[in-house]
Amino acid sequence: MSESVVLDPVDLHILRLLQNDARTTYREIAAEVGIAASTCLDRVARLRRSGVILGHRLQLDAAKLGRGLQALLSVQVRPHSRELVGTFVERIVALPESRALFHLTGPDDYLVHVAVADTADLQRLVIDEFTSRREVARVETRLIFQQWDCGPLLPLPAAHPRTTPSVRQPP
Repeated sequence: MSESVVLDPVDLHILRLLQNDARTTYREIAAEVGIAASTCLDRVARLRRSGVILGHRLQLDAAKLGRGLQALLSVQVRPHSRELVGTFVERIVALPESRALFHLTGPDDYLVHVAVADTADLQRLVIDEFTSRREVARVETRLIFQQWDCGPLLPLPAAHPRTTPSVRQPP
């Protein structure tokens, strides 16, 4: 697990603005935050170097690209060995239908978000790319009716209780 980075209110304001619109210029951010554009550029560069900012992505409308049906596939892999898991992950990530892949705890090993043209395309994908694989023991499909994006991801407030247990000293 990576270490958290200490962020001040200016950093948080910059991150909030960039998460809402990554195309916002440094000049616009600087004006909103109340700092010089060069200072804004330096802070964003530091946030990139520290790994807080991982990259920028373009969000597309899947339906307008002919992929109007989205689903979540719960996948159980057996045996759950590094060799099989590595091969499975490489293949699934490379599929053009894959939107996201999550490795889970619990009865299912993976959750795969896919975008396809229609139910026939989903059936083809499940049969040809999932259930035909020797390491896939089970696939359960759930259609996505609607999706909402949530607010920006910011650090927990300082007053938030820590998740690490406190150690009591003996009397």
